[in-house]
Amino acid sequence: MDFSGATLWLTGLPGAGKSTIAEAVGESLRGRGARVEILDGDRLRTNLSADLGFSADDRAEHVRRTGFVARLLAANGVTVLVPVIAPYSEVRSGVREQHEAHGCPYFEVHVATPATECMRRDPKGLYRRAASGELSGLTGYDAEYQEPSDPDLRLDTTTADIATARDTVLDMLERAVTSPAHLSFTESDQEVLDGDKRLYPL
Repeated sequence: MDFSGATLWLTGLPGAGKSTIAEAVGESLRGRGARVEILDGDRLRTNLSADLGFSADDRAEHVRRTGFVARLLAANGVTVLVPVIAPYSEVRSGVREQHEAHGCPYFEVHVATPATECMRRDPKGLYRRAASGELSGLTGYDAEYQEPSDPDLRLDTTTADIATARDTVLDMLERAVTSPAHLSFTESDQEVLDGDKRLYPL
């Protein structure tokens, strides 16, 4: 697969498996010679968005900043994996529009693991802390998460293991590489791509 310069944004609830899938996809792409960067949400919060809190406005700004960095990297030939919740549909759409306006391929992957399973896994103890009252404003618990209505790919890790999820993402990229729309994002090309957007369920 000769693929370089794109953003794959993995959105979903805390504990859905976004980072695990991103790591698996990144490892596979690096093994094929691709330049890959994973924009980890916790590291971004500590560095890029250290001045932001968790209000709705701050969450939106964090996503915009992350999208800007992803676009710059993608424009320079890096395949960027972004396992960041990004709870608001309008902000996610804005990130996509910015990529497309600058000719950068963009894919939205909804890791649609149900909330009950995310709570059961609770890898960082966030749901436990929210339930005990130690933590407020947790996305998907007491803060809103707007599910994507038309993602490029939807994954549910309760019905597929990580290897299957990884391979499904890679298959989506393989299809994109062979699509003329991937090679040149003119305005007319984008209209064709939007009209032929596929949803790959898993």
